[in-house]
Amino acid sequence: MAVGIFDSGLGGLTVLDAVAKRLPDVPLVYYGDSAHAPYGVRTPDDIYDLTTKATQRLFDAGCDLVILACNTASAAALRRMQEGWVPEGKRVLGVFVPLIEALTERQWGDNSPPREVNAKHVALFATPATVSSRAFQRELAFRAIGVDVEAQACGGVVDAIEDGDMILAEALVRSHVDALKRKMPDPDAAVLGCTHYPLMEKEFQAALGPDVKVFSQANLVAESLADYLDRRPEMIGPGTQSAFLTSGDPGQVSSRATQFLRRQIMFDAA
Repeated sequence: MAVGIFDSGLGGLTVLDAVAKRLPDVPLVYYGDSAHAPYGVRTPDDIYDLTTKATQRLFDAGCDLVILACNTASAAALRRMQEGWVPEGKRVLGVFVPLIEALTERQWGDNSPPREVNAKHVALFATPATVSSRAFQRELAFRAIGVDVEAQACGGVVDAIEDGDMILAEALVRSHVDALKRKMPDPDAAVLGCTHYPLMEKEFQAALGPDVKVFSQANLVAESLADYLDRRPEMIGPGTQSAFLTSGDPGQVSSRATQFLRRQIMFDAA
């Protein structure tokens, strides 16, 4: 009855932590492709190839449903995977959907025409690959009109977090928010479009100011997954054991993951 969670590195652990709290009885198999992180500077074809290999590893581990807890993979690979790669009886879901549900205050299954929403000026903070894909803007346009989205590619933030250099990560967040504000001085909402960024949510909020509503992904994804499994319980796979898998060095990744979540995490080689 396992569900797979994939990320290019450690950022998806924020999603895993939220899902584990929301669905404590569901075994979770996490795969971090740390040997190839970060994905945010790779080409779409490269991201697709790496994501399909990792997803197949999670299918092999007994997961019928895999969450791409990586915005870059969701932006650059998910649609292509769903259209021509995902095997029958399996599902792969991304992390944009819960964000857009929250931002537009409507369920994904609501196929009524796009309408105006409360947020008019939205700042999107994401990796360079996610920004260049324009996947967030494309999906948002199906459901909302009159929303101005200004995207800021946050180079270096993921690397700093993966390296455990939170001082550098905080400085980079302030720099990227300043750059965004030069393009959009008064956003009324901000989307943290990377699963690493919840670790820096307080820093984003402080730099943006108290009047900007910040949408972060981990808890939104957990609630959306719980709703999905309530509607589709057959998608809980046959796996019975939770596991942490990595393409990188298990000892090094385990140490960083433990620091990341502030509890002991032990990775095995994938």
